[in-house]
Amino acid sequence: MPQLTKNQKASSETTAKGKGKHNIPDAVKLLKSFPERKFDQSVEIAFHLSIDPRQADQQLRGAVSMPKGVGRSARVICFCENDKAEAAKAAGAIEAGNDELVKKVDGGWVDFDVAIATPDMMRFVGKLGRALGPKGLMPSPKAGTVTADFETAVAEFAAGKVEYRNDDGGNIHCVVGKLSFTEEDLVENVEFFVNMITKARPAAVKGDFVKNCVISGTMTPSIRIDV
Repeated sequence: MPQLTKNQKASSETTAKGKGKHNIPDAVKLLKSFPERKFDQSVEIAFHLSIDPRQADQQLRGAVSMPKGVGRSARVICFCENDKAEAAKAAGAIEAGNDELVKKVDGGWVDFDVAIATPDMMRFVGKLGRALGPKGLMPSPKAGTVTADFETAVAEFAAGKVEYRNDDGGNIHCVVGKLSFTEEDLVENVEFFVNMITKARPAAVKGDFVKNCVISGTMTPSIRIDV
């Protein structure tokens, strides 16, 4: 049987400790004890919820700015009238405008992370559903990406505001920071997001709302959280 390296042994021991449920501070402490990698790993939280995603009143979707940020910026575009394009770019958009931007995206360009749209532009943006929908990039009022206050939205998303939405299995994933963050900052972000999701419990859901909750780094096993 091949002998484990020092990092593999340390990772295996930490994984064994993480099989049980932990409070958030202990889970973060355990996560940060995994051997370091050559890059700063993102930290993600994942929920498995007892919602029925087929029911509109049980779907969860939104956007959130973490108290301590997430350690990254985003590439944002803004669908708006051309006379507002410069204001959108000044707020942080990498591209902004109406017809030309719609044509560019319709032609296959999706080299961005977030798309913002003013309400009056949705009649044009709507036809981009096939290009943007499967990638989770379609602007939506629920996510705060369709708004008349496009400058604020662009600035917030460019600074790291993140979207979340449940998938067809009732799961929600969201980035909550970087492993280089202090334990205190990661704990604050995780607690903030956990509290937000638990308070968003749909009225139609009976019994336990959160079936499982874990945090993990880009290249670490997951650590279960007691919610």
